[in-house]
Amino acid sequence: DFFAGLAMSRFPNRKKPLLVLSIMGNVGALGTFKYLNFGINNANWLLQLFGIDAQIPSANLILPVGISFYTFQSMSYTIDIYRGRLKPTRNIFHFFAYLALFPQLVAGPIVRARDLLPQLKVVKPLTEQQRWEGLNLVGFGFFKKVVIADALAKAVNDAFARSTPVDSAGYWWVIMIMFAFQIYCDFSGYSDIARGLGKWMGYEFPVNFRNPYIASSFQEFWQRWHISLSTWFRDYVYISLGGSRKGKFKAHVNMWITMLISGLWHGA
Repeated sequence: DFFAGLAMSRFPNRKKPLLVLSIMGNVGALGTFKYLNFGINNANWLLQLFGIDAQIPSANLILPVGISFYTFQSMSYTIDIYRGRLKPTRNIFHFFAYLALFPQLVAGPIVRARDLLPQLKVVKPLTEQQRWEGLNLVGFGFFKKVVIADALAKAVNDAFARSTPVDSAGYWWVIMIMFAFQIYCDFSGYSDIARGLGKWMGYEFPVNFRNPYIASSFQEFWQRWHISLSTWFRDYVYISLGGSRKGKFKAHVNMWITMLISGLWHGA
């Protein structure tokens, strides 16, 4: 992607095939690691269904840490260059720092190159405000993750792991409310820690959660939950498909396709 960006800048008449190659490489790598074993297992199931004894051995690939996040960051880099919204960096260390900064590598937020690359060009001394804000974010993030999410996880996991489910509607309402707070505090806690560590390093990462459970509609919920991912899909998938420009029916189709791709991104 680093070289694809430079090539698009140097050979503007070949931007489209270069972008296609870049996307194929990214999606191919992500699909291989996330779906190869899934495909092999289903192929073996089909072979058994037709009475064929042969079995395809599992690939047993180890999923690289953070691949879902840095793949999307890398794709947004080349897409933005293709759209003329970003000039490629010629500093390969800046490019890989953008992809692999450890605070947000594993769980986001997904950072855009046009937001982070300019920050990497200038070394600024840390301010007391950044230190204090970073401490607040890291401390509160750990509280949400360790004290709330991990405490709720035991009851929630036990409920889902039962061989015979509890026959009580009230019980399951309580479990689902607990699960809702568990996943929110777990995920937003990680995002807070990442943003806090970023501030201690002198970088600003985007806000990833804005009190999603006070949303008054599903649309508003997606504007408040995992914002860096939902805006990524909006900008690079939904709008690329045409968004809502060609009528309500087409907008609904584009939304379904976007959500399907989002589901596939999360895994088999």
